[in-house]
Amino acid sequence: MRRRAGLAGDAQKAETKEEFVKVRRRDLERLTTEVMQLRDFLPKIVNGDILGTFQKLDAIESNMEKKEEEIEQLKMDCEHFRARLETAQADCMREKKEKLDFRQQLNEAKQQLLQQAEYCTEMGAAACTLLWGVSSNEEAVKAILGGSKAVKFFTITAQTMESFVKSLSDDMKQQDLDTDENQFVLALAGIVTNVAALACGREFLVSSSRELLDTMMHLLGDMKPGLCTKFKVLMLMSLYNVSINLKGLKYISESPGFIPLLWWLLNDPDTEVCLHALRLLQSVILEPEVLAKSASEMRDTLPFQRIIALSKSRNADLQALAKELLEDLKILEYEA
Repeated sequence: MRRRAGLAGDAQKAETKEEFVKVRRRDLERLTTEVMQLRDFLPKIVNGDILGTFQKLDAIESNMEKKEEEIEQLKMDCEHFRARLETAQADCMREKKEKLDFRQQLNEAKQQLLQQAEYCTEMGAAACTLLWGVSSNEEAVKAILGGSKAVKFFTITAQTMESFVKSLSDDMKQQDLDTDENQFVLALAGIVTNVAALACGREFLVSSSRELLDTMMHLLGDMKPGLCTKFKVLMLMSLYNVSINLKGLKYISESPGFIPLLWWLLNDPDTEVCLHALRLLQSVILEPEVLAKSASEMRDTLPFQRIIALSKSRNADLQALAKELLEDLKILEYEA
C-alpha cells in the first residue's frame, strides 16, 4: 500500500511542474496588457475584413448567378436561332428547287413560243404570198377592201413592217434576209402595192390607212442604203401608186421630212431604189398645186448633181427618167 501511495505522490509532483511556469511580474503585466488590447482591437479588424470579404463573395455569387442565367438564355437563343437557320435552309433548298422547276418551265415555254413564232411566220409568209398573187385581181382587191377586217389588216401590216426593220442589225448581210420573215414582209408590201394600183385601193389607203403610209415613209428613212432593196422598191411603188390619187399625193408630199427622204433614197446604190424615188419625185413636180407648196424646199435642197449623175447611168430606164426629170425641174427656175 505504501508503494502505491508513493507512486501517486510522484505523479502529482510531475503534473505540478508541467502546469506552472515562473514569470516575472512585470513581464506578466505587460503580457496581460497586450492580450487585453488584442481582445479589444482584433475583433474590429478581423470582423471588418471578413464582412468585406463576405460582401464581395455575395456580389460574386450574385454575378455568377446572373452569368449563369445569361448563359442559359444564350443557349436558348442559340437553339432558337439554330432552329430558324435549319428552317431557313430548308426554305432555301425548296426555293432553289422551285426556281429550277420554273426555269425549266420557262425554257420549255420559250421553246414552244419560238416554235409557234416560227410556225406563224411560215404560215404568214405562205398565206401572204398567196394573197399577194390574188391581189393582182381587181375583184379580189374589192372583196378584200369590202371585208370587215381590211383596216385591221393594214394596221397589222404597218406594225409587222416596223417590227421587221427594227430587228435588222447594222452588220446584216443581204443573204441573211433570205428567210420566212423577209418573205413575209415582202408579201405584205406587195399586197399594199397591188391594192394601191387600183383607184378604190388608193382611196381606201389614203382615207382609212394613213398609219400605213406614215410607217412606210418612216421605214424608208430608217433603213441604210443598199439594205432590203426589194422591200424598199415595193414600198416606193406603193407610195407612187397612192400619189396618183391627188388627195394621196397631197398627204404624202406634206408629210414632215418627205423631200429630205427623197434625197436620201436617191443616194442609194441600188438602181431600182433610185428609179422609183425619181418616179415619186416626178409625181410631185407634175402636179402644179402640190409643186407650188414644195418648190421652195426643192430649190434649196435638191441634189441636182446626183440627178445629173443618174442621167448618165448604164441602166437605160434610170437614165431616161433622170433626163426627163431634169427637163421637168426647169420649171423651178420659172417658179423662182
